[in-house]
Amino acid sequence: MEIKKESKLKKFFKRYGALSLACVLSLSIALGIGLGVSQENGEGEPVSNVDLTFGLPMNNAVVVKDYSEEKLQLNEVLGRYEVHLAVDFASEESQVFSIFGGVVAEVDSNSLDGHYIKIEHDDGLVSVYSSLSDDLKVQEGDLVSKGQLIGFASESSGFEDVEGGHLHFMMLKDGVEVDPNNYLDLQNK
Repeated sequence: MEIKKESKLKKFFKRYGALSLACVLSLSIALGIGLGVSQENGEGEPVSNVDLTFGLPMNNAVVVKDYSEEKLQLNEVLGRYEVHLAVDFASEESQVFSIFGGVVAEVDSNSLDGHYIKIEHDDGLVSVYSSLSDDLKVQEGDLVSKGQLIGFASESSGFEDVEGGHLHFMMLKDGVEVDPNNYLDLQNK
């Protein structure tokens, strides 16, 4: 009669094999995720694989009227004070650029906003460019990239035409106006 003697390693794997495998897999997944998020550029500085910075809608622009959901601002056309849920930009250069990549959701015109473009970005974020000239460079359904020329600022807005040529810039998050200052780097207003 022959007695088989199991090695200690076999006994260990019989007893703890599934648990060991689960630990090794969990550790591998955690390390893979961690390495994907915290890559470095060789100089110890973190590197992100995704560019989450927003560009500015105009070059060399000044803010002529800032976003304000509480402080009332004079609307000279209507002759009354009201909140201003956008940022108005003016620049000697009239070119208007997409602040981030996305899909052009709407291109239209009305007497209040003038010519306007709405671009849908990820996570329910929408950028709205109003008071544009009729020389629009995109149409509904176009894919746009950050910094792409989409149009030109003008005086087409009916409610702000006394301000001269400018861009009336709004941002929406899940359909609600949000402060563009929270997304754009407007240090030198």
